[in-house]
Amino acid sequence: MKDIKIVVIDGQGGGIGSNIVKKLKLEFPDLNIIALGTNSVATGMMLKAGASQGATGENAIIHNVKDADIIMGVVAILMPNALMGELSPRMAEAIGLSSAMKILIPMKKCNIKVAVPGNYNIEQCIDYSVELVKEYIMENIR
Repeated sequence: MKDIKIVVIDGQGGGIGSNIVKKLKLEFPDLNIIALGTNSVATGMMLKAGASQGATGENAIIHNVKDADIIMGVVAILMPNALMGELSPRMAEAIGLSSAMKILIPMKKCNIKVAVPGNYNIEQCIDYSVELVKEYIMENIR
């Protein structure tokens, strides 16, 4: 599983990214998870949660999403100037153009509604995102 490169992108306090990393590591202890923060606090939180490596800032995100297999974060990472301006237009473009599977968590703060039935809290969305990673791994590791 070290062959699969999962990138987790977060900003501000890094709470959602660290939660994603923690849950992925519980399921797959050997998974290669790269923590990419828009700031050093977010990167540090994801590293504490168990990410294999971490990097911070615009260039780190643009560089690392190019060869990622899976990109995870909140849905707003596809929007220029998201996360209170921490996510630059160049970052959003690089993430959107990456051929990686994007597994994104909806957030009310992002002012984006994903048209799926039901009302799910952030914890349920993160749990489901881990299930999607499991599916990806099962389909791509044989």
